[in-house]
Amino acid sequence: GLVLGVYSSEKDDGAAQFTSAGDAFDKLVSGKLRALLSLCGPPLKKGKTRMFHGLHQDFPSVVVVGLGKKNAGVNEQENWNEGKENIRTAVAVGCRQIQDLEIPCVEVDPCGDAQAAAEGAVLGLHEYNELKQKKKPVVTPQLHGSAESEAWHKGVIYAEGQNLARYLMEAPANYITPIKFAEHIEQKLRRFSNVKVHIRPESWITTQEMGAFLSVAKGSAEPPIFLEIHYLGGTNTDDSPLVFVGKGVTFDSGGISLKPSSGMDAMRADMGGAATVCSAIVTAAALNLPLNIIGLAPLCENMPSGKANKPGDVVRAKNGKTIQVDNTDAEGRLLLADALCYAHSFNGRAIVNAATLTGAMDVALGSAATGVFTNSSWLWTHLYEASILTGDRVWRMPLFEHYTKQVTDCPLADVSNIGKYSRAGGACTAAAFLKEFVTASHWAHLDIAGVMSNKDEVPYLQKGMAGRPTRTLVEFAARLSHDSHN
Repeated sequence: GLVLGVYSSEKDDGAAQFTSAGDAFDKLVSGKLRALLSLCGPPLKKGKTRMFHGLHQDFPSVVVVGLGKKNAGVNEQENWNEGKENIRTAVAVGCRQIQDLEIPCVEVDPCGDAQAAAEGAVLGLHEYNELKQKKKPVVTPQLHGSAESEAWHKGVIYAEGQNLARYLMEAPANYITPIKFAEHIEQKLRRFSNVKVHIRPESWITTQEMGAFLSVAKGSAEPPIFLEIHYLGGTNTDDSPLVFVGKGVTFDSGGISLKPSSGMDAMRADMGGAATVCSAIVTAAALNLPLNIIGLAPLCENMPSGKANKPGDVVRAKNGKTIQVDNTDAEGRLLLADALCYAHSFNGRAIVNAATLTGAMDVALGSAATGVFTNSSWLWTHLYEASILTGDRVWRMPLFEHYTKQVTDCPLADVSNIGKYSRAGGACTAAAFLKEFVTASHWAHLDIAGVMSNKDEVPYLQKGMAGRPTRTLVEFAARLSHDSHN
C-alpha cells in the first residue's frame, strides 16, 4: 500500500496540489492519479481520504489523504503546530485504511515533515490486542522514497515511546503488577550500556522511611516496588540530571474510600505517570540524548483490606512531615510526596513529576491538554515550547498560596491529603500538597488525569489509553540537552 498527501487548493479551480512524492507518483502513472482525483468530486478536505486500486504494480492500493493548507504553521490560538498535526492525522487515517485491507506493508509519503508522518503512522496503527485470539493484521509503515530517512527514524522512536506507555496503561492490572511493570521497563532498557536500573523492594522502601508510600501499599497483597532508573547520556556522568518522577498505582480501587464500580476498570491506568516518564527515558536512550536523566517510580496497588489506610489515619512522610489521610482515594500524592523527597537527593537541574492525579483536572481541561503546576517560568517555557511541536499540549495552572492554606489547615497533622473545601479547586489543592514536599527551585507537576485516555479527540490515536504526554517529555528533554550543549 501507499499513502500520499494532497493539500487543499488555494484557488477555487479545485485542482489537487500534491506533495513532491505525490507529484512523482502521478508522473509515474502518466497523470492518472490527478485525473482520477478530479473525477471523484470536490477536493479532499483535511483528514479525508480517497482510495484507488490498480494504478501501479508495486502499489495495488493507493490512499490519498487531505493535508489541509500547504503552509499551515504554528496556530497561536491552538498552541500547536497545525501543519505537523495535520500530517499526523492524515497519515494515521491513511495507514488504517491500508490495515483494513489486510495489506502487511505500507509506504508513507513524508509530506514535507517525515518525523510527523512517522509519528502519525506508528501511533495510528497501534492497538492493544495482546489477549485476543483474533488480532488485526500487523502493518509495517515505511518511508516512501529515501529523503528524510533520519527524521522518519526519529519519528518512529518518538511514537514507539508513546506506544510503550499506551501498552503499559492498557494492559490489565493482573498482568502489569508493580514488579511486572518494573521488569518490563528493565527489559526495554537492557540493550543500553549507559543505563542502570534498580528495582527496590519493600525492605529498601522501609529503610528510606517512606511512610506515606508504604501506607498506600499495605492494603494490597501485591508488594510495593520503587523503580529507579539512571540514564547517563551526558558527556559527563557527574552533570546534574533531569529527574523524572511518576505515580505508579497499578490499580486504584480508591481503598476504603472505594470508587464507584462503573468505570473502575480504567484505574488499571492509574500508573500513567510512571508509564509516561519511564517510556520517555526509554525513548531518550534510544535517541542517545546527551544528558543525564533519573527516573523514579513508586509502584503499588491501592486496595481496601483489613490492613488498608483508614480515613483519619495519620502517616509520616520521608521528610518527617505528618499527613492526615482524610480520603484514601487521594493516594497518588502520598506516593509522590516520598518520591519527591527522595528526588532531591540527586541535585537535579529540574524535577518533573507526572501523575493521573485528580478527576478535577479532567473537569478543568478535559483531554485538550496536560495541566502543569510549576514554580519555575524557565521550566514552564521549555515544556510549553516542546508541546507546540508535539501537538500534545500543556497548560499552566496556578500554585497560589490560596490553595496551600487549604491543605495545611489540618486538625491532626502537618498537612491533609485533601483540601478543606473538599472539591473546590481539587487539582490545585493536590498540587499545593505536593509543593509541601519540594524545595527545588525548578519543579513541575504534570496532572495527566484528563489526557489518560482517548475516545476520538486525538484523531491519530485509536480509542483507549493515550500514553500522553510521553512525546512532550521526550521533546522537553531533547531541548534541555540541546541547551546544555550550546
